[in-house]
Amino acid sequence: MKTRPFKQVDVFTDTAYLGNPLAVVLDADGLDSEDMQHFAHWTNLSETTFLLPPTSEAAAQGADYRVRIFTPGGELPFAGHPTLGSCHAWLQAGGNPKSDQHIVQECAKGLITIRQNAGRPAFAAPLLQRSQPDPALLVDVAAALGLNPRHILASQLLDNGPVWLGLLIDSPEVLLALQPDHLRLKTLGLKVGLAHIEPGQPDTNLVARSNREARAFGQRGGITASQQNAPGLTVRAFAAAIGVNEDPVTGSLNASLAQWLIADGLAPKSYLATQGTCLGRHGQVHITQDDSGQVWVGGNSVTCVDGSVML
Repeated sequence: MKTRPFKQVDVFTDTAYLGNPLAVVLDADGLDSEDMQHFAHWTNLSETTFLLPPTSEAAAQGADYRVRIFTPGGELPFAGHPTLGSCHAWLQAGGNPKSDQHIVQECAKGLITIRQNAGRPAFAAPLLQRSQPDPALLVDVAAALGLNPRHILASQLLDNGPVWLGLLIDSPEVLLALQPDHLRLKTLGLKVGLAHIEPGQPDTNLVARSNREARAFGQRGGITASQQNAPGLTVRAFAAAIGVNEDPVTGSLNASLAQWLIADGLAPKSYLATQGTCLGRHGQVHITQDDSGQVWVGGNSVTCVDGSVML
């Protein structure tokens, strides 16, 4: 064991202790998979990451660093809050990106681009594969959730590295009241993400344009601050299958939900998602689809613990 630089950061928040915590080991050189898994199980956070130099192949393609991502129960090929949190920690520790336009992270899923988007870091959502789930599976999942199937408006199997069963729910009250049977969900072996779209929420791109136009013409109108900050999506994520009953704020799920819902015309191209209410958190995930169709998932991070770890 040796002393290694370590940070614990709170992701998808600009206020400490209201987001999703992430443990980051900044120098994982010499650690094997068993060492990493043991430490991730000990931290008991939804994810722990280990930073390494990029592989030679990835470095040739512009990668700045490599990350390995572990839950208490196993390794993930990609995850959203570890992507933003690891990038935050790497930069804060003196990381120097090869490009002045973006940062490139290598993970098991491939290369992930991170850039500043409206003043906050955002990662490019990886390619999504999606399909319609088997009706029998929906029945089993609804029973494990304690959810009447009549509240499910739409469903998709979503795969952007992690695989989620995405469910669109018709009522925020129903969504926030759910108390799942986590053991039953674990037995099903599937992570489940649920979302409710608040009707009538403006596209945040339209919010910005409306407010710019109001200022330009001396109007007092435009879209109010309360409208601008109102969530377009309320999200919950149940992941007992990987050792996390409920995840506070989930970047990979929000990325795949956005790709699905925007593509099917169920959500605007830019919106704010909130997650973690039932856990006493207030995670904020900023979603934007650019003109090329790329979905960007953004959020702030705050360092809460800065020091070293014996590992």
